[in-house]
Amino acid sequence: MKTFKLLVNTPDRVFYHEDVTMVELATSEGEIGVYADHIPLTAVLVPCVLRIHQEGEVHKAAVHGGIVEVLKDKVTVLAEIAEWPEEIDVNRANEAKIRAERLLASHDSCTDIGRAELALKRSLARLNTVD
Repeated sequence: MKTFKLLVNTPDRVFYHEDVTMVELATSEGEIGVYADHIPLTAVLVPCVLRIHQEGEVHKAAVHGGIVEVLKDKVTVLAEIAEWPEEIDVNRANEAKIRAERLLASHDSCTDIGRAELALKRSLARLNTVD
């Protein structure tokens, strides 16, 4: 199977930079899977599980928003945060999920709904990465 270069950068580090056969991620327009020779695309990345297909294995990472640029032979992800499963504190992610769900269920007029929804999406990305 044909490969392409995947580069995942965060403000803190080069998270991933290797040849892969496929990458799956979620954009503001929906979930996409990218193979080599994909049509060029630039999209807004939403909190999701990044699935990296390499040599018959799938590696998962939590990604928390950013942008993705797809070229014929390279995919670049500029992410706010990227975490491997072993870097995720499951208890903290569960607590964040519960807090966000409570805020959204409260229907309190003081609640920043957008912020609570984003917190919920981030916690779910983390939890779905470790399971």
